[in-house]
Amino acid sequence: MFPLRDDNLTLHTSIATFAIIALNVASWIFIQGLGFNPGLIKSICEFGLIPGELLGRLDPGTKVPLGGGYAYIIEQDANWLSIITSMFMHAGWLHLIGNMWFLAIFGDNVEDAMGPVKFILFYLLCGIAAEAAQVISHPPSPMPMVGASGAIGASSRVLKCRAKRGRAVRLVRRYVRH
Repeated sequence: MFPLRDDNLTLHTSIATFAIIALNVASWIFIQGLGFNPGLIKSICEFGLIPGELLGRLDPGTKVPLGGGYAYIIEQDANWLSIITSMFMHAGWLHLIGNMWFLAIFGDNVEDAMGPVKFILFYLLCGIAAEAAQVISHPPSPMPMVGASGAIGASSRVLKCRAKRGRAVRLVRRYVRH
């Protein structure tokens, strides 16, 4: 189900939510080259989280094919900043638009309840928790992980738990026969 909007009113301007969206869009434009290769592939490899590289489970110099004739070479030292930077990288236009759409709909309400500083910390911690789950599920993986789906998914779940009244208006409704 794809939400179009929600009916939950906010009391404050969503500064942190808009800042996170702006950082993601700026990363897409200036670091990821609007999704054109080789900028997209380079950014995903440099700023994406690669479990096997991060945990030292892959030998330096290992060549990882990425498709389209591109490949990534595992480096000697892990990029520990990728734990954060990977949350601001996206694999394509639909990935970016989908994540930012959900963040705009659900993030403002969670930020309104928590305040901007706590929301940013919550967002980053949820993103890190989602990455940790992925890393634990396949520690030697050579594939770069990008996106903020874990952080955004946690925001939408918190909103669902906190909001007793409002609802999200969806593009596709679920019909159940009785």
